[in-house]
Amino acid sequence: MEKTLVIFKPSAVQRGLIGEILSRFERKGLTIVAMKMARLSEAILREHYAHLVDRPFFPFILDSMTASPVVLMVLEGVDAVKVVRLLTGATNSREALPGTIRGDFSMSGQENVIHASSSLEDAEVEVKRFFTPEEICEWTPLITPHLYSPDGK
Repeated sequence: MEKTLVIFKPSAVQRGLIGEILSRFERKGLTIVAMKMARLSEAILREHYAHLVDRPFFPFILDSMTASPVVLMVLEGVDAVKVVRLLTGATNSREALPGTIRGDFSMSGQENVIHASSSLEDAEVEVKRFFTPEEICEWTPLITPHLYSPDGK
């Protein structure tokens, strides 16, 4: 089973969308194996968005991501990275399809309510960035046999 990182950005927290967005992941059948609320420091944001630090819009990212606490979560499931990315929709919310999280809840490229790891490699790095091994709760929900066919794991 894959693990992936999801961050409910301040735009989701401030707008009271945590429960509604979280329920979409749960209804899909993804398992929450870690979750916490935190304020992100500039140092961790510079590490997390290292590929964007030199871009002229990076100060907007810092302002946006420090506007309030965020909710950090690790989800687990078969093809979790791909499934979560499909549920979240295009990064620029104006291009995100209706029915996706960004398509339904945002109109912005920056204030797009959620971050989701873009690849399995990124997910592994990002989970370690925000969670210690002790914070990950390995468990198997009782509904698992009803989510996957025997050959679907």
